[in-house]
Amino acid sequence: MTQRIEDYALIGDLQTAALVGMDGSIDWLCLPRFDSAACFASLLGDEDNGHWRIAPTGAGDCTRRGYLGDSLVLESVWETRTGVVKVIDFMPQRDVAPDVVRIVEGVSGSVDMDSTLKLRFDFGSVVPWMRRSDGHRVAVAGPDSVWLRSEPAVKTWGQQFSTRSSFTVGEGEKVAFVLTWHPSHEPRPPLVDPYESLEHSLEDWEAWAARCTYEGPYRAAVMRSLITLKGLTYGPTGGIVAAPTTSLPEDPGGVRNWDYRYCWLRDSTLVLGALLSVGYLDEAAAWRDWLLRAVAGDPADLQIMYGLAGERRLPESELPWLSGYEGSAPVRIGNNAVDQLQLDVYGEVIDSFHVSRMAGLSPKPHAWSLQLALLDFLESKWREPDEGLWEVRGPRRHFVHSKVMAWVAADRAVRTLEADHSRSGDVQRWRTMRDEVHREVCEKGYDPERNTFTQSYGSAELDAATLLIPRVGFLPPDDPRVVGTVDAVRAELGQSGLVRRYSTTGPEVDGLPGDEGTFLVCSFWLADALHMTGRTEEARELFERLLSLRNDVGLLAEEYDPAAGRQLGNYPQAFSHIGLVVTALTLAGTGTAG
Repeated sequence: MTQRIEDYALIGDLQTAALVGMDGSIDWLCLPRFDSAACFASLLGDEDNGHWRIAPTGAGDCTRRGYLGDSLVLESVWETRTGVVKVIDFMPQRDVAPDVVRIVEGVSGSVDMDSTLKLRFDFGSVVPWMRRSDGHRVAVAGPDSVWLRSEPAVKTWGQQFSTRSSFTVGEGEKVAFVLTWHPSHEPRPPLVDPYESLEHSLEDWEAWAARCTYEGPYRAAVMRSLITLKGLTYGPTGGIVAAPTTSLPEDPGGVRNWDYRYCWLRDSTLVLGALLSVGYLDEAAAWRDWLLRAVAGDPADLQIMYGLAGERRLPESELPWLSGYEGSAPVRIGNNAVDQLQLDVYGEVIDSFHVSRMAGLSPKPHAWSLQLALLDFLESKWREPDEGLWEVRGPRRHFVHSKVMAWVAADRAVRTLEADHSRSGDVQRWRTMRDEVHREVCEKGYDPERNTFTQSYGSAELDAATLLIPRVGFLPPDDPRVVGTVDAVRAELGQSGLVRRYSTTGPEVDGLPGDEGTFLVCSFWLADALHMTGRTEEARELFERLLSLRNDVGLLAEEYDPAAGRQLGNYPQAFSHIGLVVTALTLAGTGTAG
């Protein structure tokens, strides 16, 4: 039976991540990077597309589970008729090769255990050749090689193109499995000690968590979201992926299935603000530096997203051998939205560097000249229609949020030049641009009869992105047009107290059939806007409702379906967890998030 999206927990090593189900099965893992091909892809197909399950013989879902302290080390416990057993799953931060460590420990009584490993390289399509070597089971196919061993050794055999193990654990007894990937043309990497790795992993995570300076309300929820964001960070470059998955559906059974294993510029300002506000200056600097490298070049070539190291080519294709999560096909890898024109990203990039300067991060050579080049380009393009924040695959429009972010770009340049007269730049030029954008948005993007900003010029549709107008400073929170927009968005896009990003039932906007759930980050934006417009108690109630939607280990996907009571979309979603952190800081009156 298919696990719900929220039935999965995340483990990772800051270069890739795996999803572990409540039934003890790892159903998704890309090696060696977040954006590599998956060797376990049953999440998007069936068991024959690759998985690794360790659980008591004949058992279903675990009785309970949780992370050990402030870490990404997962402990799952089964209470059976004959005894109690736990499985500890984690991925140690790698020295050379990625490892998955699974430690089975008897708690009481005696429990029979089974392990079933089905490796399927290239997103579940390639069955490897298995052999024995030096106490390992070795799987090889093309460029991929995986080594599996257990300590102590247990009975292991091949069955129906899988590797099976069976053993019994009594109270205090332990069996550790270590799965290691490396390129098949290279020698086997050094062995890791599973128990030392567990100790070091817990120490590393606890030391990282101890650097958090936030001590306000909802600290436990904030800390779990920060750990999740850290787990979605590609350590070698500092890039943060939107999610570690592809093609988890926004509409189960539909076609709204996208690959999120890349780094989006739209996240940059909120990520930086959140990290800086809670004391993670090194992570903020690494993300800022990734951003600077990624966007370097001709401003006309600025993309909305990049690969983990700033790669630009992310061609989209489909994997027809995978049936999709709950039949949601096609399964896609790559993302054609990379080629869209989204003018808001210029504002988000320039605002990110502004936030960095205001927080005192050490300046980078040529960063300001790059920003001036981006502004030069934006000055000539901001009047054009684009695909907008939500990456619609319908016709281009004059999206209000895109224009507002063009205003942000000019505004941050003006503020920077006014604060530092030694910098180059024509402050009057950017004041003029700022005023022109502001005037046009207020004239063409505002509906005076309904007292709300609309999704695009001349449209009656609304957009949750307009909730950001007071946060970015385009208008003050007490402006009647802001209050009206907040009320209109809540009334027209609200569903069971949460918020959709836009309507999918009216005139075709995004060029796609089907529907989608409420968008979690937009619901956090509504809480922020309610607080800023003086309705703090309503904001707090909404925030606590959103906290209640997290799964048992504190994770959020991209969307939530209030009718079905389930999470939807790629998972866990960085944007949702950023929204949680920012709203907690907003309600606490802490820091400079956003």
